[in-house]
Amino acid sequence: MDGAYGEGGGQILRMSLALSALTGAPVHLRNIRVKRSPPGLRAQHRTAVEAMTRLSDASVKGLELGSTELEFTPRQLKGGRLALDTGTAGSTTLVLQSLLPAMAFSEKRTEVQITGGTNNPLAPPIDYVQRVLAPSLAKMGLQVKIDLVRRGFYPRGGGVVRAALDPVETVQPIQLTRFEELTCVSGIAYSSRLPKHIVPRMVRRAREILRLADLEADDIDMEVADQGSPRCALSPGCGILLTGTIIPEGVLGADSLGELGKSAERVGEEVAEGLLRLIGQKAPVDTYLGDQLIIYMALADGRSTIRVGGLTPHMESCIYVCERFFRRIFTLTTERGGPATITCEGTGFSVEERGSRRSRPP
Repeated sequence: MDGAYGEGGGQILRMSLALSALTGAPVHLRNIRVKRSPPGLRAQHRTAVEAMTRLSDASVKGLELGSTELEFTPRQLKGGRLALDTGTAGSTTLVLQSLLPAMAFSEKRTEVQITGGTNNPLAPPIDYVQRVLAPSLAKMGLQVKIDLVRRGFYPRGGGVVRAALDPVETVQPIQLTRFEELTCVSGIAYSSRLPKHIVPRMVRRAREILRLADLEADDIDMEVADQGSPRCALSPGCGILLTGTIIPEGVLGADSLGELGKSAERVGEEVAEGLLRLIGQKAPVDTYLGDQLIIYMALADGRSTIRVGGLTPHMESCIYVCERFFRRIFTLTTERGGPATITCEGTGFSVEERGSRRSRPP
């Protein structure tokens, strides 16, 4: 597997590990994250490899920070309990991205606790995973339970996420192509170790922007965690996630993260403007969800079709990896400068299928 394909980031590594563990086919990755600075494995990627190694009883070569080459040979997906720690503010949600597909086909229920960053600038925030990804996976028959124990921000991390999933026989196909109207906007705004006025200011400004577009957002949870609060992070931080519920079905999600020098009002503006852009695309699947659904569409027992706001390098990388392990199963239809429709003839993957694929590497 060539890690330099497409955007050349960690997505190819994460999806390759998941599909290797699922199919039983060993994988040899080269050029891992060569288009990133610095290239090679970082802490969160090493944690993802360690997690998949334990989950699938795999042997691995090249598991060092900075390594651009890795050999991964899985044995058996047993499930059980795992405790993982990135040791940094590395994204817990990106580790989960690799784990969840394999957890779905383990021999027994898998429960995992991951320590690291929960709200990172270059990864899906844990709130998105809970409020957008998990409900979408439920439509495919995967009842993922995700709990946020403590938030983790840069630089100290220390956030704690717990996830649990019972194994399934097969993954159900998904159809998300229609966008008739938006029924409601909800979300969550949060802060840790910051003045209490930060969260209300973010929410107030987000609501002001949405009202200009005739949208109300009354159902926004506000979480202010001071020292001593169970969810209080080790490092200060804040952010906001907004979701929009679509008729006939689907959920869009946009988020914005606070940073030094960015006002609370600007954070609120960014998330509202981001959600309005997604609504304007008239697609029921946002680009962040689109790339995360690709692997499940490949595993599904039947044809899946989603309409996304546009194709991204992450989606193309996910499709590349899936078609290396299986065959040409995706069809893309793009609209100039706009949304794209992704159709997948799912493989109907099952535990029995894993045994038959073990001797047929990609």
